[in-house]
Amino acid sequence: MTPLVRTHILGYPRIGARRELKFALEAHWRGECSAAQLEDTARGLRAAHWAEQVRSGLAFLTVGDFAYYDHVANHLQWLGCEPARFGFRGDEPELDRYFIMARGLARDGEDPQAGRPALEMTKWFDTNYHYLVPEFTPDSHFRPGSERLFAQVEEARRLSHPVKVVLLGPLTFLWLGKEKADGFSRLDLLPRLLPVYGQILARLAQQGVAWVQLDEPILATELTPAWQAAFEPAYATLTAAGPRLLLASYFAPLAENTRLACQLPVHGLHVDAVRGAGDLPAVLDWLPAHKVLSVGIVNGRNVWRTDLDAAFARLRRAAERRRELWLAPSCSLLHVPVSLEGETALDAEVRGWLAFAREKLNELAALKHALAGHPVDWSAARAQVEARRASPRVHRPVVAARLAALAHDAGRRPSPSAVRRAAQRTRLKLPPLPTTTIGSFPQTPALRRARAAWRRGELAETAYRAAMEGEIAHAIRLQEALGLDVLVHGEPERNDMVEYFAEHLAGFAVTQNGWVQSYGSRCVKPPILYGDVARPSPITLDWTRYAQSLTARPVKGMLTGPATLFQWSFVRDDLPQSTVLLQLAAAVRDEVEDLERAGIAIIQIDEPALREGLPLRAAARADYLAAATRAFRLCAAGVADATQIHTHMCYAEFGDILPAIIALDADVLTVEASRSGMESVRAFARADYPNELGPGVFDVHSPHVPTTEDMVGLLEYAATLFPPERLWVNPDCGLKTRTWEEVEPALAHMVAAARTLRQRLA
Repeated sequence: MTPLVRTHILGYPRIGARRELKFALEAHWRGECSAAQLEDTARGLRAAHWAEQVRSGLAFLTVGDFAYYDHVANHLQWLGCEPARFGFRGDEPELDRYFIMARGLARDGEDPQAGRPALEMTKWFDTNYHYLVPEFTPDSHFRPGSERLFAQVEEARRLSHPVKVVLLGPLTFLWLGKEKADGFSRLDLLPRLLPVYGQILARLAQQGVAWVQLDEPILATELTPAWQAAFEPAYATLTAAGPRLLLASYFAPLAENTRLACQLPVHGLHVDAVRGAGDLPAVLDWLPAHKVLSVGIVNGRNVWRTDLDAAFARLRRAAERRRELWLAPSCSLLHVPVSLEGETALDAEVRGWLAFAREKLNELAALKHALAGHPVDWSAARAQVEARRASPRVHRPVVAARLAALAHDAGRRPSPSAVRRAAQRTRLKLPPLPTTTIGSFPQTPALRRARAAWRRGELAETAYRAAMEGEIAHAIRLQEALGLDVLVHGEPERNDMVEYFAEHLAGFAVTQNGWVQSYGSRCVKPPILYGDVARPSPITLDWTRYAQSLTARPVKGMLTGPATLFQWSFVRDDLPQSTVLLQLAAAVRDEVEDLERAGIAIIQIDEPALREGLPLRAAARADYLAAATRAFRLCAAGVADATQIHTHMCYAEFGDILPAIIALDADVLTVEASRSGMESVRAFARADYPNELGPGVFDVHSPHVPTTEDMVGLLEYAATLFPPERLWVNPDCGLKTRTWEEVEPALAHMVAAARTLRQRLA
């Protein structure tokens, strides 16, 4: 019997193929675009994306995946649980409240209620997408709080195509948040939350929505018995609300939660058959025959073409046992670029190996037709998959030989941290609580135009170099005038902290328009790591050496670490992660040693993605952390004791990996801390972190400038938790996305705060 085969997606990239939403958002925040104009842009994008889904033959239009900033923040309004600390009356425009939660509100005069920090931001499971963290207290209540979702359903229904709505499941929504009061568990709020979900589902049923996808990716994590036990009664309640429910999990195997997921009272189950490939046989055994099985067979997290032959073989076995089979990407396509169509400059050979979101829809269509018994010719796709495997550009024997020759102790500094600290203090002569920044400075429109003109060949190399050196000189002069102790060159030559290095390393390709949303309007263009990695020549040396020539104060060399280069790229899937990390580390080590030979006394190797890469399943974590730690240490181990190695991490739960962070043995670690009220400092203090620590004292993702008193308060609190003689003072993250008008007063206040605390501690 041939099963009924349907295709669908869990979500689509929402920023637009040309970042249309990004530019509209930023214009709105600058006051150049009204809320009505912003909403017009959003409606146009949704309509275009739905039209693409219709053309691709998907069974449903997916509604609810669009967000102006973040889909978790959407739910704060849909569920009527905006945190009380924002003091919203309820009559403010909905978008205004939304952006205040996302970006904060500056203090206005003496009114203490006016200064409202943004919601904390952290990584969405093990991706580079950042979500806004819900805040819960024992007094948190829920109610239907927005019409936006229902209005979007009506927009989609005008296309006369079936609609599937996607919502975060109630357990995952609570799990993603944080308790903001002692003595209660956010899981206790579930009985208050479920009736509101029920009301939303009933309203969707009234609109004619037949299927609602409820995302519960926490089923791919190791849940406590209390969280596991909450699922069955919760879904028994929700199933009665009206629409058929598709439970969706992704990013890792269901493992011990497989039977639970299969037996929940829902109408269908989506499984990630890419990262959870081993789950499929058990799901086929345990999922009742009357339920729909949705198989995530196309990788929603990477950009390589699907091996359609292998995928078809797996699906055919599943189709033999199901009356109805749905095909989908493994997860939302939010994590990949929109389309290859604009990639005219991408290396033709590498381009043939790739599939972005639009191309993945075509892969689903091909598999659907084949399963339905229709003739499908995918010989061209097969040839590309085979060509990638055989390409001599993928494997470089010299790289493999270098790794094989690494000494056992190649990743070990010659002296312990206390000895190095003494040597560094003698060399650097820094004051207590030294001030610095994380590395990048604002990239003005003029700077971006100069860099773009140079790339197009419209600006001569000498003129480009003069423009970049002018930006560096400006940054150095400004930092000296502000009184910063350790300077940076500002990175004017860099488009992105990963893409810039990828452009200079063998084994990488970069795209023109391969944009992926990171958070809000912030987009990144992940490079494509397709082959063995090597560094043909120095990358940062000339710029850093020039900056250091302008000042007697130390200038940090700024590098991106191997785990971050790995996590923030689309990475090859034909080698173990540990091998690729070592290849990257060897290339970064070459750069570190060149900088040291040039007299650079402080070298920062950023690893903001270290925690992000932590596998969701505990069984895989030790191997990952060992590989990532070894790679970082390999980068730094070749320098002398008096050369100070920094690293930076941000927007992650550091407590999960503290032993690994300690094992990195960086001399100075700077971390994001202001949004969480120095929560990370408490964690490092409890772990007895042995080296120096720079907790961020202002949020770089908010346009509002905190006062000196705000920063002094944070620093004073940090000094009660961590030895002040080992504290540094810095922002949460790089300043690339801010304007000079915001950066200059913020840094001035930061320097003043450090000086104030030095006097108080003297």
